[in-house]
Amino acid sequence: MANRKKILVALGTRPEAIKLAPVVLGLRESGSSFECIVCGTAQHREMLDQVLSVFGIELDFDLRLMTPDQAPADVISRGLPLLMDAIRESSPRLVMVQGDTVSTFASAYAAFLSKVPVAHVEAGLRTLDKYHPFPEEQNRRLTSTICDYHFAPTERARQNLLVEGVDDRRILVTGNTVVDALNLMLSRENKSERSPVAESQGRLILVTVHRRESFGEPMKRICSVLRRISLEHPECSIVFPVHPNPNVQSVVRGTLSGLPNVALLAPLPYDEFILLMKRAYLIITDSGGIQEEAPSLGKPVLILRDKTERPEGIETGLAVLVGSAPDRIYDVFSRMLNDQPYYMSLAVHENPYGDGLASKRIVDFLTEQI
Repeated sequence: MANRKKILVALGTRPEAIKLAPVVLGLRESGSSFECIVCGTAQHREMLDQVLSVFGIELDFDLRLMTPDQAPADVISRGLPLLMDAIRESSPRLVMVQGDTVSTFASAYAAFLSKVPVAHVEAGLRTLDKYHPFPEEQNRRLTSTICDYHFAPTERARQNLLVEGVDDRRILVTGNTVVDALNLMLSRENKSERSPVAESQGRLILVTVHRRESFGEPMKRICSVLRRISLEHPECSIVFPVHPNPNVQSVVRGTLSGLPNVALLAPLPYDEFILLMKRAYLIITDSGGIQEEAPSLGKPVLILRDKTERPEGIETGLAVLVGSAPDRIYDVFSRMLNDQPYYMSLAVHENPYGDGLASKRIVDFLTEQI
């Protein structure tokens, strides 16, 4: 026991927890090799707790950072000293972070200040525009300058890191761990198959919108076209798990409440959300993770963003970048609904983002390297 290598895994949001859960489980199942310590900033309190519960993971450190309508600077200013305390107390050999949230950067910087090496899961994603997405693009670029090990999900991500001068010996192309998480959930018996939403009639259109860049006018435009889709296509059921952020709640509920074929839900546990993705005819989202999950389920995606750091799906013909312009969203939606050959061209592909073995590759790499 005394010789096990300590790894502190830092996470703060629902997507981080989903994508790090298979790695945490892999580290903990590695026998005597590692002691995995999980530190949660709780940047997303309720949504983080949901995911951890589904995967059976408990926090060793709970920093409880979430406050109403918090700004990125608040998470950093309050989180940095607490993260350093957790690192000091646990004395890990390595700190592991994931993705591009404020918690990601704060955790990596805390490790740097503590002179502890950092590994970055999902390294190398880029739009090359520091304000799109904001603040995620700059979070991940700053994190890359700190990290010692870079787990790139795709070859394109690896090339981005090489262009920035990262030593190729410190990069491993793993695939995206979200595919591992998805496969793990699909392998379990899912009692929520009998839920009323799963049995809804007609074509189910799954919608998620939560990114900071969608706040304000983009959110209003997106909701206006969803209202149009609802009114002009009563045969479709729109299911929208609504993010708890007030910037999302106020616009979504103000525009879409009361429509008979629109279900506005609270955020769902991850296993239930996967059920919705399986049941959906298509997905309309600004999420990054859903772009990576949907191909494994054969679901076309309309991406509600002007730029994406995940171009593989667009290039492979799995997704369409539609932004927030109502006419553009409606036109692509209508074509997917009415043009079956076009729909099938978007739905039938192998997943370019991973094969479900990313977490194993990460654990094997760390076994050899640290």
